[in-house]
Amino acid sequence: MTLELRNVTKRVGGETHIHETTLRLEPGEFNILLGPTNAGKTSLIKIMSGLERPTTGQIVVDGTDVTGLSPQKRNIALVHQFFVNYPHMNVFDNIASPLRVAGLPRDEIVRRVEEAADILQLRPMLKRRPDELSGGQQQRCALARAIVKESKAVFLDEPLANLDYKLREELRDQLPDLFAGRGSVVVYATSEPTEALLLGGRTALVHEGRITQFGPTAEIYRAPTDLTSAQVFSDPPINIAQVVKAKGEIRLSDTVAWQATRAAAGLADGSYTLAIRPGHVSPEKGGANAVRISGEIRITELSGSESVAHFRMGESIWISQTSGAHPYRVGEIRDFFIDTTHCFYFTPDGKLAA
Repeated sequence: MTLELRNVTKRVGGETHIHETTLRLEPGEFNILLGPTNAGKTSLIKIMSGLERPTTGQIVVDGTDVTGLSPQKRNIALVHQFFVNYPHMNVFDNIASPLRVAGLPRDEIVRRVEEAADILQLRPMLKRRPDELSGGQQQRCALARAIVKESKAVFLDEPLANLDYKLREELRDQLPDLFAGRGSVVVYATSEPTEALLLGGRTALVHEGRITQFGPTAEIYRAPTDLTSAQVFSDPPINIAQVVKAKGEIRLSDTVAWQATRAAAGLADGSYTLAIRPGHVSPEKGGANAVRISGEIRITELSGSESVAHFRMGESIWISQTSGAHPYRVGEIRDFFIDTTHCFYFTPDGKLAA
């Protein structure tokens, strides 16, 4: 099944929630909507699933306009971050509920439910009620109900947001495989760039009701087409500064400059916005392309495996994110090194220049 949004908009009162959007999603792919809270991800899912009608535009499935069809007539499955299970039914009946509504024979219902329960490790819990399950088990039950329907489209709206870290990791690893080979269009909404990278597939970056970029997840992470996309797809936030290209050099300040190499060497002289992810700003010099900068430590976030430092450089706050534990002290002036081979350069209007 192919799902298309054609020139779709959504306006509520005087506010535009979704600006004109055209998007084509192919079957068998894991599609991610990535953007901050209130970016428009849930609005897009509601429009795609039929919970809301677009103000203008069409929703097209396999060439057929389904804009006016209710969700019940579209053969879809929807899982929210607030998992919904019927409290008076046991796990088996919760999973089986859409199959009974569809009027499937009992043998087929049992086969599908047990298959989904095995995938999600729920077979020992099939006779329990939802209030006898942990939060993670309840969400597994909701996911099993989505799988068992064998829907043409599955919409997952931040389904792991309310689970603890361990359960999120476990289910995140499983999700792409759960829907692989089923021929469904799968749409997964998240506000976490790291989660999008771990899930893989294809990602649509959503910002203020607009899709700024869509493509293979790793590819758009490595090559954002504009500054907004680079900002959406970075956690911690990407570091940004104004630089000048002149006489073969990139100048960050009166004291910090480096030779323009690779794509940056072809930039015309002028002003640009530099962006570099925190993972490429290190307290240790990493190679020939490392350039020293310095700043005052303002905030530190230390764990056993990672160190994050927020430091003031000029008028801006920059972030360094590195593996290992580094002994930062708030208030100290500390040297860092930026790996200039990982710098993005954007034109004044925000388009990628190099």
